[in-house]
Amino acid sequence: MRPATRDYFPPVPPLSFLSATRHRDFRLFLTGQFISQCGTWIQTVASGWLVLQLTNSAFAVGLVTALGSLPILLLTLYGGVVADRVNKRRFVLTMQSLMVLEGLTLGILILTGRITVHWVMALAVFFGTLSAFEVPTRQALIADIIPRRDLLNAIALNSSAFNVARVIGPAIAGVLISTAGIAACYLVNAASYLAVIASLMMMRKDTPPIPSTVSPLEALLQGFRYIFGNPWPRALITIIATFAIFGFSFITMMPVFARDVLHLDASGYGAILSSVGLGAATAAIFMAAAGGRVPQPLLVLGSAISFGLVLGAAALAPSFRSAIVLFTLAGCVMALNGIAANNMLQVEAPDYLRGRVMGFYSFVVLGMAPFGSLQAGWVAEHLGVRASIGIGGAACFVVAAVVSWRMWGDRSRETPDPLAPPPAEA
Repeated sequence: MRPATRDYFPPVPPLSFLSATRHRDFRLFLTGQFISQCGTWIQTVASGWLVLQLTNSAFAVGLVTALGSLPILLLTLYGGVVADRVNKRRFVLTMQSLMVLEGLTLGILILTGRITVHWVMALAVFFGTLSAFEVPTRQALIADIIPRRDLLNAIALNSSAFNVARVIGPAIAGVLISTAGIAACYLVNAASYLAVIASLMMMRKDTPPIPSTVSPLEALLQGFRYIFGNPWPRALITIIATFAIFGFSFITMMPVFARDVLHLDASGYGAILSSVGLGAATAAIFMAAAGGRVPQPLLVLGSAISFGLVLGAAALAPSFRSAIVLFTLAGCVMALNGIAANNMLQVEAPDYLRGRVMGFYSFVVLGMAPFGSLQAGWVAEHLGVRASIGIGGAACFVVAAVVSWRMWGDRSRETPDPLAPPPAEA
C-alpha cells in the first residue's frame, strides 16, 4: 500500500516525444483512431450545418447535440463498470462496428431525400448509446496496451491525433459540403470506421478482464468513493463538469456564431472549427514532448483559469481574424487542461478501478453535454450567441479560480491513500 503523501501528483519524469509509439499495439490503436476521428469531425461539422438548414434554429442545433449525449448521461457510469469486466479490445471492436451504421444510414437518407430532423435526433440517440459503453472502455484500453511509464506520452499522443483530426476534419468537411454535398460527409465518416476496426483486429495483446465478486451497484459505489473521497480527483471532476456544462458548449454554438455573428459560409465555419483544433493540437504536441516537466496540478489549474478568460474574450471577437486567434487560444488551453486532467486520473487510478474512473470521467465530459448544449442554445436564442459563449467563459473562470484557491490553500493536508483496494477485489 502506498503511504499518504503531501505531493499527491508529483511531476511525471520527462519522456521522449514518441516514446509510446515503440509499442506496436499502440501504433495500430493510434493510427486507427486518427482516421476514425477525422471522419467523426467531418460528420460533426456536417451535422451542425444540416440541422441549421433543416430548422433555422440555434436551439435545435443544441437539442440534437443534447439528445446524442443523453444516453451517455444515463448509461456511461454503468459503462465504466462494464469496462472493468470485459475484454476491452474485443468490446471496443464490437461497438465500433455498430457505429458504422449511424453514418451510413444518415448518408443514405440524405441521398434519397428522406432526411428530417427527427431522423437526425433518433440516430444521435443510437450513437450516444453505443458511445456510453465504448468511450470508457476505449479510454481504459490505453493503459492495458502501454506500460505505465509511457502512459502520459500515450494519452498526449492520442489527444494530438484527436486534435489534429479536429483541424483536418472540418477543413475536409467544408470542401465536401461545397462540392459533393452533405451526404458525402456522412458516408466518409462511415468508411473511416473501417480503419479503426482493422487496427483493433490486428492488435496482439488481449488483457483478460479482472474477476469481480461484487455486484454492479457495489462496484459503482467503489468508484464513487475513490473519486469523492480524495481531494484531487474531486477537484478535477468539479472543473471538468463545469467545463462540460458551460465551456465546451461553445463548439455546439459555433455554426450559429459563424453564420449570424461573423456572416460566414460553410467553409468559414469549418475554418473557425479548425482553429480550435489547431490550438488543441499544439497543446497536445507540447504535452507529448514536455508535459512531464511541468507539475500536473499547476498545469490543470492554470489552464482552467486561462480557458475561462480566453473564452470570454472570444465571445466578443469583432472579426473573422480575431475570432481565429482567440478560438485557437481557447482550443490550446482547453486541450492542456483536458490532457493533464485525464493523465492525473488515469495514472493514479488503481488498475481494478480504472474503467470506473474513466467511466465517471466520460460521464462528466460527455454526459453533462446535454445540459451544456441546452443552456447554450437557450441563452443564444434569448440573449444572442455572444452572450451564450461569454456567460460560459465567466462561469468556467469563477469555478476554476475557486477550486484553485481551495486546493492551493489545502496543499499541506495529508491525503488518504487512493490505492487502498476494497476487501472484495484486492
